[in-house]
Order: sequence, then C-alpha cells, then structure tokens
Amino acid sequence: MTLRPPKVASPRSEGTYVVGMPMWMWVERGTSRMGPVSASASAGSVTVTATARVDRLVWTTGDGTTVTCHGPGTRYTPDQGKVMSPDCGHRYDRPGEHQVTVTAHWDVKWEATGGDGGTLARTRTTEMVTGLREAQVLNTR
Repeated sequence: MTLRPPKVASPRSEGTYVVGMPMWMWVERGTSRMGPVSASASAGSVTVTATARVDRLVWTTGDGTTVTCHGPGTRYTPDQGKVMSPDCGHRYDRPGEHQVTVTAHWDVKWEATGGDGGTLARTRTTEMVTGLREAQVLNTR
C-alpha cells in the first residue's frame, strides 16, 4: 500500500501572495495522497486487509500558526474574491519567506482472518517556502 505525502496545490512555492489577503490552502486529491486506499496480503490461512485514509491535514504556516483541515481543502476560484476559505485557509500578517509544512495524518484500519484487527497511525509530510509581499498603494493627489 502506497501512502504518499500531500501534493500541495496552493499555496504554491512559485506563487505571489499578499499580506492581509486570505490564502486558500488545498492539496490534490487522489487515493495514494488522501485515500481511501486498500491492500490485502495472505500467509498460509491468514489474510490481512488494510484500508487507509487521511484523517486530517495539519499545516504549519511558518509564522507560528497551525491550521488543521479535515479534508483536502477547497480549490480557490477568482469568483471567490477576498473571502476566507470555507474549510482550510490562513491570513498572514507579515511579509517575508515562510517555511510551510503540511502533514497528512493517515488512519490505517486493518482486519485479519479470524476477527483480529486494529488501527495504525502514519504521517507523510511535504515542505515548501511561501513568499508574502506587501501591496503598496500610491496616492497621486
């Protein structure tokens, strides 16, 4: 069973972001990145089946904030304007380069022939740097 780290769609390291504006955060969907993904293995008369899915994504934003999202987040579209993400977002107060990590917390439920079973926890992390800039407004009066 392959559990991949999150593939960050936004914020993108090559993106330009502005201090004070909402930053929508989301990851690409896919069974190996969010689940559910299942696999089985047998040895003799025993078969073990496991199913894994991401329980939550924990973002550390590089400015001392941690954001927990229960799902991949919502993709931003221009018609959203300046509103905050409905499920996974952040607003930076200061410009600069911010080290961002997103950690997927996987729950792996397993069952074995004969009724045994349980849950395992696994994590996968992606790191990136996001740059925040200040917008300057000129008054030409």
